[in-house]
Amino acid sequence: MTDVPTGHALWYDLMTTDLEGATAFYGSVAGWTITPFEGAPQPYDMFTAPSGPIGGLMKLPDEAVAGGAPPHWLAYFATPDVDASIARAQELGATVSMPAMSMPEVGRFGVLTDPAGAVFALFTPARPEPAPTERAGPGQISWHELMTEDYAKAFDFYHEILGWEKTTAMNMGPAGTYQLFKRAGAEGDMGGMMNRPPEMPVSTWMYYINVADLDAAVGRVAEGGGQVLHGPMEVPGGDRVCVCQDPQGGIFALHTYVDGGGIGA
Repeated sequence: MTDVPTGHALWYDLMTTDLEGATAFYGSVAGWTITPFEGAPQPYDMFTAPSGPIGGLMKLPDEAVAGGAPPHWLAYFATPDVDASIARAQELGATVSMPAMSMPEVGRFGVLTDPAGAVFALFTPARPEPAPTERAGPGQISWHELMTEDYAKAFDFYHEILGWEKTTAMNMGPAGTYQLFKRAGAEGDMGGMMNRPPEMPVSTWMYYINVADLDAAVGRVAEGGGQVLHGPMEVPGGDRVCVCQDPQGGIFALHTYVDGGGIGA
């Protein structure tokens, strides 16, 4: 056991309008099972991959739905001091969506909206966590992608808050630059950032779920009432990905490794 490096994504919550529907859909597509979280102040179920719990699901509040918030995924990034990181994020133009709060035996966390409008969370665990691996296993999140107004400004923000470092900058032609990044001290890339296309109305994070067979998983998306938005396609390095939408409207992506390189290697 060791302290989790700053900037590592520790947890992922799905905020949705249909808990039962989302449980069945992601159970089929990603192979997740459900494990109740014992001791939670309110009922809370965890999505569980073969390696263990990776996240959970919560009902999207009625007031959020009324305000136009769609179902979405939320990642919790590690920081040694949530309160100090939130204060610094506010100085850099972020807004607090949910003030920092503590959960006994779990840790302290808060939810923020970055200066361009993308939502994320910061989390200081109450106890040491296993060291992150450089390559995601089945059912784990393998890639973190930010579509934003200005990727260079966005990177500067997250670098200041979470210490992320730039790696390769890929020329995507008319789509612009795709800037890869990693955790400080890590060997493999963690994700990428780029400017969002005109048809995307808001800045947002998207997370990639690792699956053993992309085509089979994409088939289960359709069978479960979801939609394929882009792909399947091969990306530089040989990995294959597909961007999808769950039946409630949550956006996510699927990813299959190809030995020898590619996303998350």
